[in-house]
Amino acid sequence: MDCSLVRTLVHRYCAGEENWVDSRTIYVGHREPPPGAEAYIPQRYPDNRIVSSKYTFWNFIPKNLFEQFRRVANFYFLIIFLVQLIIDTPTSPVTSGLPLFFVITVTAIKQGYEDWLRHKADNAMNQCPVHFIQHGKLVRKQSRKLRVGDIVMVKEDETFPCDLIFLSSNRGDGTCHVTTASLDGESSHKTHYAVQDTKGFHTEEDIGGLHATIECEQPQPDLYKFVGRINVYSDLNDPVVRPLGSENLLLRGATLKNTEKIFGVAIYTGMETKMALNYQSKSQKRSAVEKSMNAFLIVYLCILISKALINTVLKYVWQSEPFRDEPWYNQKTESERQRNLFLRAFTDFLAFMVLFNYIIPVSMYVTVEMQKFLGSYFITWDEDMFDEETGEGPLVNTSDLNEELGQVEYIFTDKTGTLTENNMEFKECCIEGHVYVPHVICNGQVLPESSGIDMIDSSPSVNGREREELFFRALCLCHTVQVKDDDSVDGPRKSPDGGKSCVYISSSPDEVALVEGVQRLGFTYLRLKDNYMELLNRENHVERFELLEILSFDSVRRRMSVIVKSATGEIYLFCKGADSSIFPRVIEGKVDQIRARVERNAVEGLRTLCVAYKRLIQEEYEGICKLLQAAKVALQDREKKLAEAYEQIEKDLILLGATAVEDRLQEKAADTIEALQKAGIKVWVLTGDKMETAAATCYACKLFRRNTQLLELTTKRIEEQSLHDVLFELSKTVLRHGGSLTRDNFSGLSADMQDYGLIIDGAALSLIMKPREDGSSSNYRELFLEICRSCSAVLCCRMAPLQKAQIVKLIKFSKEHPITLAVGDGANDVSMILEAHVGIGVIGKEGRQAARNSDYAIPKFKHLKKMLLVHGHFYYIRISELVQYFFYKNVCFIFPQFLYQFFCGFSQQTLYDTACLTLYNISFTSLPILLYSLMEQHIGIDVLQRDPTLYRDVAKNALLRWRVFIYWTLLGLFDALVFFFGAYFMFENTTVTSNGQIFGNWTFGTLVFTVMVFTVTLKLALDTHYWTWINHFVIWGSLLFYVVFSLLWGGVIWPFLNYQRMYYVFIQMLSSGPAWLAIVLLVTISLLPDVLKKVLCRQLWPTATERVQNGCAQPRDRDSEFTPLASLQSPGYQSTCPSAAWYSSRSQQVTLAAWKGKVSVEPSPTLSGSRHHGSSSPSHSCPGSRVQMLV
Repeated sequence: MDCSLVRTLVHRYCAGEENWVDSRTIYVGHREPPPGAEAYIPQRYPDNRIVSSKYTFWNFIPKNLFEQFRRVANFYFLIIFLVQLIIDTPTSPVTSGLPLFFVITVTAIKQGYEDWLRHKADNAMNQCPVHFIQHGKLVRKQSRKLRVGDIVMVKEDETFPCDLIFLSSNRGDGTCHVTTASLDGESSHKTHYAVQDTKGFHTEEDIGGLHATIECEQPQPDLYKFVGRINVYSDLNDPVVRPLGSENLLLRGATLKNTEKIFGVAIYTGMETKMALNYQSKSQKRSAVEKSMNAFLIVYLCILISKALINTVLKYVWQSEPFRDEPWYNQKTESERQRNLFLRAFTDFLAFMVLFNYIIPVSMYVTVEMQKFLGSYFITWDEDMFDEETGEGPLVNTSDLNEELGQVEYIFTDKTGTLTENNMEFKECCIEGHVYVPHVICNGQVLPESSGIDMIDSSPSVNGREREELFFRALCLCHTVQVKDDDSVDGPRKSPDGGKSCVYISSSPDEVALVEGVQRLGFTYLRLKDNYMELLNRENHVERFELLEILSFDSVRRRMSVIVKSATGEIYLFCKGADSSIFPRVIEGKVDQIRARVERNAVEGLRTLCVAYKRLIQEEYEGICKLLQAAKVALQDREKKLAEAYEQIEKDLILLGATAVEDRLQEKAADTIEALQKAGIKVWVLTGDKMETAAATCYACKLFRRNTQLLELTTKRIEEQSLHDVLFELSKTVLRHGGSLTRDNFSGLSADMQDYGLIIDGAALSLIMKPREDGSSSNYRELFLEICRSCSAVLCCRMAPLQKAQIVKLIKFSKEHPITLAVGDGANDVSMILEAHVGIGVIGKEGRQAARNSDYAIPKFKHLKKMLLVHGHFYYIRISELVQYFFYKNVCFIFPQFLYQFFCGFSQQTLYDTACLTLYNISFTSLPILLYSLMEQHIGIDVLQRDPTLYRDVAKNALLRWRVFIYWTLLGLFDALVFFFGAYFMFENTTVTSNGQIFGNWTFGTLVFTVMVFTVTLKLALDTHYWTWINHFVIWGSLLFYVVFSLLWGGVIWPFLNYQRMYYVFIQMLSSGPAWLAIVLLVTISLLPDVLKKVLCRQLWPTATERVQNGCAQPRDRDSEFTPLASLQSPGYQSTCPSAAWYSSRSQQVTLAAWKGKVSVEPSPTLSGSRHHGSSSPSHSCPGSRVQMLV
């Protein structure tokens, strides 16, 4: 009995799904393997058709309706509409059906148009021609007809039609270059490698005769991960097995560059390609405003049910009196008398629900969506957020979170490429204690021929000279840099010095900086050709090294290695990586001197890397090859096995030296962080860099102040004390000074006030997040959170990508539930960007993965200031007014209807005409609030940027709190009482017009409705601070439209109406003098309380915003928050700012107080955070005085 199936199932479901990897077998060119090799089992795969559309012609209507009625508001109005159709209700079904039909139709048209565009794009993609090999000949067919196993030919500048395994190219070394801009936005060239045994097949006949099968994993969306192997069959021998990885995979959507043509075999087609698997949308984020809207909606739903219940009960109480149930003019039939009482009561309850259902504003959802969609264009159109250098502007990937930009309480930012430029410059290298600085600057002069200056002691010995050259060779060989002879290639590039035309290209700016730096020190990397790396030494001799293996860099190991063979046959392993990953693996070398230099450079804010090596004998190398080959061809747990192999190989190293690379601060990064902190926002830096490097950057960008006391929660300290003791000691320290730092007192920190900064590393965070032995981890987390709340800034260093997301999640779900924002520029920031309430990607040099996965994207970190302080502030102000105003005007609309029931025997008689019920929210009052929510500016843009503290006025959902919501509701109730009883008492004794006619109930209702439309529109006019011709046109135009419509609706006999109860009513009402008086008087009385409240509050309890509004017209003799330091230094400058004198005295230097308590560090002026362009005397640095110890 064959138990293999049973074993497979047991292994799959008992060992855990994550350990089981399903695979597929692909027959290259659909050729069966040789007899006896393996069973030929043809498999069915999808064709190459891409479908990004959601609907088809046949399912559009049912599917779209189903999706729309999943929304609670739409479903509610559908139920109301059906009730109106089923039972005898006081209002026509048109009053509910027409607004609902309008909303559903507009949404369906929008979604249908968007889907039509997707269909159009899909057809263009699916019908493009593709060349493939059939029976050794080149054949052309449509892309959608490609099948898995087809051999495809792609020419230069064409995009790959599906996911291909790279078989061969016209290049002799079997490489090709691609760009993946349409996948991840990275425009840099990436090198891919053909299968070793097929790279020599250059013609259609050769490739058509290939006998091979491919085993690989099933499709999965990770663009940078692929596991497979290829079996190449020859006539006589056993198949050759080669590993396949991401370097052999050419993805659909990528473009072939600088390569004439390639051949590849299709392995994933159509919707199974990685590009298609990445179509799926991210998890839906909901803003705080939307949550408030839903809460308010539930309250109004309860009010609606309460009104219906009260009226139903009162109706039967009123009808309990004799003859009230059956007046003489409306006697019941026999069947009506015999009807069940409870059934009658339930029917009446539903009828009252229909009558009052307009208190729920269905059109609010459409207006909010339009406001968000149209409002998002103001970000993309903002010229101040356009970066001339890169030609990039801001992007809006979702408009659902616009108002959330005005509610941010925590910002989590990456360092490299976000706060810094990610534009690396090689500064120095240290080789066995000897420091080398290319182009040394001393007293402002560049010293010529300074490529090998020893700055510690005498020149190195003969043995030291060998180590020095070995170090330079290691930097020339241990990298993935490409060399181009064509200056017109795409992507980031830098031309080396010395007049050479070659261009260095790499996905990592660090590697380019190191290769360029070592070139200035005498060693030039030339190229990789036929698997040989060539470099030019100081004697201008070309050295060739055979590239045997590359141990690729990854964020867990934090290092990379290469194994090369020299021309003399010596085999070397060169390893380059972070000091924390190199030092533990070193057994020889001047570790103490190099460690001291690394720490010294890190304090100055330089990025450091260590370089080590070891020699391998042939037997060792053969063992390494077997180990790597076994790991590479594994289909299951390949990454884990490779990591274990790398761990065994990269040990017992000899330390050569270290490098230092400078990454300058971005322009205005310090000003941006200072403004955000003044706005009451806490800024945390999450980085994978060393603690010293990150801390120096935090000082330079003003995250840490001169008086900030730094607290350590690091592995080193936890090794000395237990985690429990460290946490409690830090807690006592920070809580001794008044508890946690609230948003208000945080933003008002003075220059002399003591504040704390916390530094934590990844290992310490793992211990805090790790569950304790008793099964609880909450105690440590809560204590850690309490310490963080009491600190003005937090620096998290040595963070893995998932740890960044853990930090964000920890704060996001803390008891205060603050609104979080994450900003980063690289793939390692995607996890925290997706975790935060709002994710912002910086369009940087590490690709566009962060920008693609974010909610918003900006060119530079400095643009975050305007995005939050201006756009976020405006968005929140606008949408909060929109939501409150919609509920207010619907209370005004429906409460008079409720009061009217007390005067009509609870007979469900409507106060308003059907046209008024239908058009109130659609036409009469919709456009003014939409335009207000798009254009309102209660304060000028320059004022918001100059005074970041105004951001606090709208913090914590201030304008949608229950207190404000109740005020708007009570204001609506008051206005409704004025409308109804004002009209009632005004006409109680004057119901006869000049011609003797008597006003009826429709005239009364029309008067109430007219006063209401004018009041709610003028209320919005009173709230408007920013008037344009568009506001005037819409507000006064809406009132004019109402008057003209009412005149036409009641003044013309419309043939399509069975009856016209409003005929001549509006004209008759306006012919009465008391009606005009009532309109003017009641509108004035309705608006009076709100006007008085605004005046009194502004005079007695003004907010910061209102104080600014009151003072805008007055000349203000005050400094900008960001007055340039140069102007502060000028002799004629007088400032009232108490800290101006301090700034002036400190303008030439920034002193960094090291957290050890013993050392102060004065960074070199090259750190852009310390650079003041207004200084009259330039600062220069000598190599020997980069760090000054002050005892």
